Amino acid sequence: MAKITAAEVNKLRKQTGAGMMDCKKALVEADGDFEQAIDILRKKGQKVAANRADREATEGCVLAGSNSDNSFGAVVSLNCETDFVAKNDGYVELVQSLVDLALEKLPKSLDELKTLAYNEKLSVSEKITEQIGVIGEKLDLSAYTLVESDRVVAYNHPGNQLATLVALNSSSEIAEDAGKQVAMQVAAMNPLAVSKDGIDAKTIEREIEVGKDQAIQEGKPAEMAEKIAMGRLNKFFKENTLLSQQFVRDNKVTVEQFLNNSEKGLTVSDFKRFSLS
Repeated sequence: MAKITAAEVNKLRKQTGAGMMDCKKALVEADGDFEQAIDILRKKGQKVAANRADREATEGCVLAGSNSDNSFGAVVSLNCETDFVAKNDGYVELVQSLVDLALEKLPKSLDELKTLAYNEKLSVSEKITEQIGVIGEKLDLSAYTLVESDRVVAYNHPGNQLATLVALNSSSEIAEDAGKQVAMQVAAMNPLAVSKDGIDAKTIEREIEVGKDQAIQEGKPAEMAEKIAMGRLNKFFKENTLLSQQFVRDNKVTVEQFLNNSEKGLTVSDFKRFSLS
């Protein structure tokens, strides 16, 4: 039987994130073969994943980031079972590494992200399976998106359960500062679209019908109901589309006015918001 040294155990722990005892047991079982020990830990993760497949993974960590020239932004959400795991520094670092990988490789979809090489040995999916064995909880890479623009600003809300991206039509430093404030607006106010043009027809039809019904129930004449409903629809747009919302840091102006006041012609072309709750 090969003699297992503390240095070997520590090397395996650093590479896999597994506990010291799990690493030692894997090395003993592999008779000191480092690659085989990694495979043993991976198989353990697969076994734990199968056993916990029906568990609820409603906790987790959501992080957003942008690349070095701020032309791309990415959000990644990795779910787990407990808040204790979600707040662990190692878990947050794992999610951050997935964001960094996405910004380096720019995968177009969640499925493509999962197939990327995480390191020389493992794909992203295999790394997550490995970590299931290390952590002992169900993990689910549940969401990913990529945004491209002249400038993309990322915002991570304290607690790492809510993150946003805002795409702007200017690469200036002024746009960066304004974008940060708008990214926080998106986090706080949860708009449905950038402008009313982004609201789907079914939602608009539903709001009009609800507005008519409310007007009639309030005793308004049927012939006035449609006009009243359209007025309420305009209010709906103001409350639920980003550019028309009152700016949270100065409710005397809309977000659109704030952006234009910051830099003439500055506007938002897209935004993304991911939340675990």
